[in-house]
Amino acid sequence: MAKRRLARGALNYAEIGATERGGSPAGYRRVASRTYLGQGTDAYHRVAQGILAWELQRRSGLRVRTGSDVVVPGARVVSGFGVGPFRLSAPCEVVWVHRPVPGGGPQSAGFGYGSLPGHPVRGEESFEAEIDAQGRVYLSITAFSRPSNWFYAAGGALARRAQRLMTSRYIEGARQLAAGES
Repeated sequence: MAKRRLARGALNYAEIGATERGGSPAGYRRVASRTYLGQGTDAYHRVAQGILAWELQRRSGLRVRTGSDVVVPGARVVSGFGVGPFRLSAPCEVVWVHRPVPGGGPQSAGFGYGSLPGHPVRGEESFEAEIDAQGRVYLSITAFSRPSNWFYAAGGALARRAQRLMTSRYIEGARQLAAGES
């Protein structure tokens, strides 16, 4: 029996991989956040591994459905938040991945994923753990997006508020990972 595909369709924006280069294409709303999480290679590796195992999304309160326990290029994931009939699903596909390398900094590890049909926005978001030469650990989140249709465009202020809330939840989840909290 064929395995049912988690999400259908192709990435629905042209600028695939732009978050890997730190870019923000014209015509999109940009979000960029860099937050200090702590010190040391242990904290860095905990955050990096959490990002690459979907733990950052789970700790932010999202329901995560994916066919891959670890983040790999091409993996599809459907994140959802809300309750019952008020649950909003956001299908995405991983477009790039950086894995941690042995040793200390400076380096970064994380991934970027892009929107698929059915997502409320068109665009891309990335999550990276970074460690600098002094051993300081950061979480960087970069995103660019625009509403996928008129309905979501009409709720622009609400969508921006929701994105700020999710970013703060991602940061809190990364702080928990850095501290080694279960």
